[in-house]
Amino acid sequence: MKFPIPHSLQQIASIIQSEYIGNADFQVLGMNEIHVVEAGDIVFVDHPKYYDKALSSKATTILINKKVDCPEGKGLLISDDPFRDFNKLTAYFKPFQKANQNISDSAMIGENTVVQPTAFVGNNVVIGENCIIHSNVSIYDNCIIGNNVTIHAGSVLGSDAFYYKNRPEGFDKLLSGGRVVVEDFVDIGALCTIDKGVTGDTTIKKGTKIDNQVHIGHDTVIGEKCLIASQTGIAGCVIIEDEVTLWGQVGVTSAITIGKKAVVLAQTGISKSIAGGKTYFGSPVEEAREKLKQLANVKRIPEILNRIESK
Repeated sequence: MKFPIPHSLQQIASIIQSEYIGNADFQVLGMNEIHVVEAGDIVFVDHPKYYDKALSSKATTILINKKVDCPEGKGLLISDDPFRDFNKLTAYFKPFQKANQNISDSAMIGENTVVQPTAFVGNNVVIGENCIIHSNVSIYDNCIIGNNVTIHAGSVLGSDAFYYKNRPEGFDKLLSGGRVVVEDFVDIGALCTIDKGVTGDTTIKKGTKIDNQVHIGHDTVIGEKCLIASQTGIAGCVIIEDEVTLWGQVGVTSAITIGKKAVVLAQTGISKSIAGGKTYFGSPVEEAREKLKQLANVKRIPEILNRIESK
């Protein structure tokens, strides 16, 4: 998430009321999570296990809960609670905007696009040409929809990331300031839910087709010409490469990669990255041929036991 204009390190420290280390005029351009940071971004870290990763990342401003040596060419923001202060920055730069009508005046809708009655199109949404947005679809603020996209009834694009910090008093939500970006020729079925990125984009690339009742988590990137069948659940920060097929009720854990042209059979649980060009099945996931052999052998166990007992 980039700021509308650059801010200085001192200005950012003033917003969150924190101490800073570095040049007061050090330029800060935006904020992001560790997996998508770029030069000019703020990243937050609140656990010693990840200090080195954050300090050596592409981020040039680190929001951290311990005084450490400031890396050359970077700035530090010292906070007793980086999670809280990262939320303060999200709320400051991407505050919630109340809607006053079903289609916002700030939305941009292309030629020959049809938005059916009872659909909601939020602030700063962009929808391309020749799209059909069916009834009861909700497209939250800042989403980007390409050309020739169809979104069926009841789907929600841009809901908050499922991202919480467990505190003694309860779960503390990490605010979401990112977007959903849907490229050209994408079809999205009925009752799908697609969470926006925490600071970046949840992206569905050109030509992908999504069945009914599919969930896609925050910051996930789905490649071109993928097929995703009904009741599949995909967690956050997943990378699905081009031409992947996920059949019904597949479950995908967070922060993994599914390789190009992989095919995953129904009711598979994917708990690790898998290579492309192969067919997979089962939970935990394995290549389908091997998994089906194992299941066939399991069925033979009573026969084998009978043989042993009869000897």
